[in-house]
Amino acid sequence: MHRLTHSRPILHRRHRQRGHVGWFVVVGCAAAAVHWSVATALVALGGWAPLLANVVGWLVALGVSFTGHHRLSFRGHSNSVGRAGLRFFSISAGGFLINETLYALLLHWTSARYDVLLAGVLIGVAGATYLLSRHWAFLHSSGQ
Repeated sequence: MHRLTHSRPILHRRHRQRGHVGWFVVVGCAAAAVHWSVATALVALGGWAPLLANVVGWLVALGVSFTGHHRLSFRGHSNSVGRAGLRFFSISAGGFLINETLYALLLHWTSARYDVLLAGVLIGVAGATYLLSRHWAFLHSSGQ
């Protein structure tokens, strides 16, 4: 009996973490879809260069991503919106620098379609963004 009472907080934490991961995937997919759609539409319909269109796609998706993660993926984090927003922007901007660098290299080194390359890069950067968001941007710092 004693063992069961100690396992409940652990089970509750694991269940809650799975919910956070699920929301992260949903929000991340929505933000990636917005990013990809905006960037490819600017290239296909507006004649923009893929790298410039990628910047605009990221900026539009940034709002979708932060709002979704703040309200769903990491709800209850008890960090201020401003603090979490600045941290999230830092993570996202760093991820975007990696995204843009990889995208530029792949566009230069391969003959693959720009839209396929962008999809691959977006998927590749998503895991690191989750880990940094969970363990830094939305991590409550006591005393602050």
